[in-house]
Amino acid sequence: MLIFRIWFTSSNTYMFLVWNLILAYIPFVISSVIKTRKLKLLPFFMVFVVWLSFLPNASYIITDIFHLKQQKVIPLWFDLLLVISFAVNGMLLFFLSINDMHRLLLIRVSRRVTWLVTILVLFLSGFGIYLGRFLRWNSWDVISNPQLLLVDIIERIKDPLSHPRTWGVTIGFGILFLLGYLLLNVIQSNYQEKSVIKR
Repeated sequence: MLIFRIWFTSSNTYMFLVWNLILAYIPFVISSVIKTRKLKLLPFFMVFVVWLSFLPNASYIITDIFHLKQQKVIPLWFDLLLVISFAVNGMLLFFLSINDMHRLLLIRVSRRVTWLVTILVLFLSGFGIYLGRFLRWNSWDVISNPQLLLVDIIERIKDPLSHPRTWGVTIGFGILFLLGYLLLNVIQSNYQEKSVIKR
């Protein structure tokens, strides 16, 4: 669809979707690789922090729908399908990566702690979307510009009432991600039960 759009419109308007999808693969690759490794707690925690800093990139792609606008040369419905196709892939990578990490946490900590961490991660992803979409921070700024990033984060934590959009976006997307992940778990549980019955 993207190649057709570029050819038909002679415009690279939505090429950024490719880069966003590549970024969405990073946390998935990290979780896929470490689930094949037997890491001790400290190395695992260090990888977990790196994974968490890149995770919002996978869910961030859903907000690319903001770029939609009526074009003269191509119908709006086509661009909607294009953006949604990338967003669905990004969200799939997001949930698969969280599911991998959830299972890795279960090996190391209790079920209750695992769920608490997972829920926190889902809401932190919502906060990450706010930082990326509205404040224009990205994962690389954790290393390249940590002080200013930290100032922005602390300011919103210290005075939440002055930043309603921050918490609206964080809570709204956090709830959306939590519901999506719970649905994934229900589907997964039903599939496993059917597999056991067939055996």
